[in-house]
Amino acid sequence: MAVGDISLPTTIHPISGVRLGVAKAHIRYADRHDLTIIEIDKNAAVAAITTQNQFCAAPVQLLRKHIQQSSPRYLLINTGNANAATGDDGYQRALATCQALAERASVAVSDVLPYSTGVIGETLPSEKIIAHLDTALADLAESHWLQAAHAICTTDTIAKVASERILVGDTVYHFTGISKGAGMIRPNMATMLGFVATDANIAPQLLNTMLKRLADESFNRISIDGDTSTNDCCTLIATAQSGTIINDENHPHYQPIYEALRRVFVRLATLIVRDGEGASKFITVKVTGGADTQQCADVAYSVAHSPLVKTAFFASDPNWGRILAAVGNAGVALQQSRVDVWLDEVAICQRGGLAVGYSEQAGAEVMRRPEITIHINLGQGEATDTVYTCDLSYDYVKINADYRS
Repeated sequence: MAVGDISLPTTIHPISGVRLGVAKAHIRYADRHDLTIIEIDKNAAVAAITTQNQFCAAPVQLLRKHIQQSSPRYLLINTGNANAATGDDGYQRALATCQALAERASVAVSDVLPYSTGVIGETLPSEKIIAHLDTALADLAESHWLQAAHAICTTDTIAKVASERILVGDTVYHFTGISKGAGMIRPNMATMLGFVATDANIAPQLLNTMLKRLADESFNRISIDGDTSTNDCCTLIATAQSGTIINDENHPHYQPIYEALRRVFVRLATLIVRDGEGASKFITVKVTGGADTQQCADVAYSVAHSPLVKTAFFASDPNWGRILAAVGNAGVALQQSRVDVWLDEVAICQRGGLAVGYSEQAGAEVMRRPEITIHINLGQGEATDTVYTCDLSYDYVKINADYRS
């Protein structure tokens, strides 16, 4: 069951220049939406980043090629089958689905970007996808964000949507995004798909720069189980339907737009953690006092990845020595006498040892909370960083042991 605030936005704002349609292609399950098409206006700018897993899936390989050739007009997403570890046959099947959609939409094949998520190593039923393209195209509408959020899910238990509207001067901007992911989640893009759009007019080169920075502050700061997927991708669309063109960070509208996008990205990323497979607790690992941001990130990741730390949180066991062990295992030069650690408001470690006044009862009380912050001060500088993670439960093992059944 997902943890904490998993609510949908009060209003899911349509983005002028983006339409979404879904269909039941029966890729893995008989009666669920598992095929999504996102149509993008021809004047839009599109940026995408993909997994750093060297065994990346066929659709990722094809996406990287297509986005270098033209400005995408259609995104084609299937769930239930990752089309990874499928060799040239998988690549040709991904290409065939792109060709079929391109023919129906009267665009070049390179105008179609493919995305797949699901089981690795199984043949993509491309004929099922092609047979249901017309249904998804007929379903295209600016308002179908929630339908698409459901259609891209695999082991997710909730649809993940974020949406905002801001006024900058006399210009109104809208931002809406969806994501999926619940397991095989680790920085370097996680096993997730993310699609975010805005009606702002952002130059393509700047959009690419923004996406890399946004991902580093959101999707690249989450961890559930430490496994990096073969398929993860994040796509940012700017349809140029509102405002004047923004070419650089000095534009007066840049910072408010960036902050709105950042809120959307962080919300989508943390929803993935809240919906982590078998998760019962949402954990924020905040590291301060680092010599630089990388040092803080390394320590935060080490704690967030640690199975011993995560299982202690599941058991509500304030075994704070596991946290210190993970800090020391981060590969970062530390002075123990400068390190302080808190669980929420409770100091558990001061100057590298047990905090004065700490009690097991106080630690256990914090550990029973559904949302907890681990605050680690390294005492070496002014840098900070934050990673979001969850506990590791019996249900995580059950979910993944039964994943293909």
